[in-house]
Amino acid sequence: MENDESLIENNHVMELTSINNESVFCRSCGKSIKRDAEICPYCGVRQTATQKKNPGLAAIASFFFSGLGQIYNGEIGKGFFLIGVQIINVFLMVIFIGFITFPLVWVYGVYDAYKTAERLNSM
Repeated sequence: MENDESLIENNHVMELTSINNESVFCRSCGKSIKRDAEICPYCGVRQTATQKKNPGLAAIASFFFSGLGQIYNGEIGKGFFLIGVQIINVFLMVIFIGFITFPLVWVYGVYDAYKTAERLNSM
């Protein structure tokens, strides 16, 4: 059998793959670990699956309040950034440019929240 180190190619995260009934490969470093291990003893990466995100809920949250879908997806920084940009866009409505930029950022936020939730679920 090959060395455990050779199971990682191009620094891609490995899926949990079964070696036998009692061990699996780490999702991050690729070393053989116990099947019931929550955290890899070699690299410290959590092995249990994360909670799935609902893409529809993420999109609806961003539809009603820009940035909320990103916060739901765990992208806190991006969510607060979008909230800040929309606040600036409200003030830009005084010189009418906000009437163009506000809907563009809003649509981007809804689309990004949906696609990010789908991407998180596929990991």
